[in-house]
Amino acid sequence: MRDEEEATDGPPDPQLHPENSPGFDADPEGLADIEVDRDVTIGEASLAELAASDTEPVEDEAVADLLSTLADDDAVARRRAALALSERDRTDAVVRGLCRAAATDADADVRQFAVESLAKLGGAAAEETARVAADDENPWVRAEAVVALDRLDRCAHADRIADALGDDHHAVRRNAAISTFKRRGEDALSDLLELTDDPSERVREWAAHLLGGIDADRAHAELERLAAEDESSIVRETAVRARDVDAGSFRRQFSGALDESDRTLPGEDDLNRTPDL
Repeated sequence: MRDEEEATDGPPDPQLHPENSPGFDADPEGLADIEVDRDVTIGEASLAELAASDTEPVEDEAVADLLSTLADDDAVARRRAALALSERDRTDAVVRGLCRAAATDADADVRQFAVESLAKLGGAAAEETARVAADDENPWVRAEAVVALDRLDRCAHADRIADALGDDHHAVRRNAAISTFKRRGEDALSDLLELTDDPSERVREWAAHLLGGIDADRAHAELERLAAEDESSIVRETAVRARDVDAGSFRRQFSGALDESDRTLPGEDDLNRTPDL
């Protein structure tokens, strides 16, 4: 039976408890008075954009209509079409349409959703597209590309995933760390130890979480250091919890393809798309 204390869908965030949230019981006069200590950005999105991942409105549309929508002037419509095509049969036309969207669409979300859909459909074209997308100018597209490469064949694409460990965006590095641990297990120790000094607390949080799956003196010592010294309370508390898990059980549960739950942390939505703030 799965041990919920060792669940592998990410370290729980103690700040989810209202009383532990920054600014609890405070009465700020405006946004300028609110302190945010996680590496997030604040933006705006329309209701239509927030609903772009809901494919129910187009679930009965024909494949030809969805492919036609990929050329629509409305970016939100293109995003929805790209996602919906992952639920259709993999045909040459569908693959060509998604590959074109992943490579050339001006909207980063469309490119990201197209990479995601191709990975779900599988095939050589999906793998090549994901490898190219790993160099996309948008970090969330690159992050999705790592997820796609992990899903399609993490061993065959170990070189591209390893490169992503040095990406300049935390989401890409985090996804690469998860994939590396799933592929290498305890042999990923050196990579994870490097990430415990990452400038992003999200990456350090995941590094601590994953170190719980390595039964080695160096891993134990690093968790002790993080628990005592890291500047982030979230990282410290994750390290404390990681010290108490059974490493072998953790690794056995942490073996499947990267999925939505692996990538979810506060400040991000379920599908590793743009931050959901």
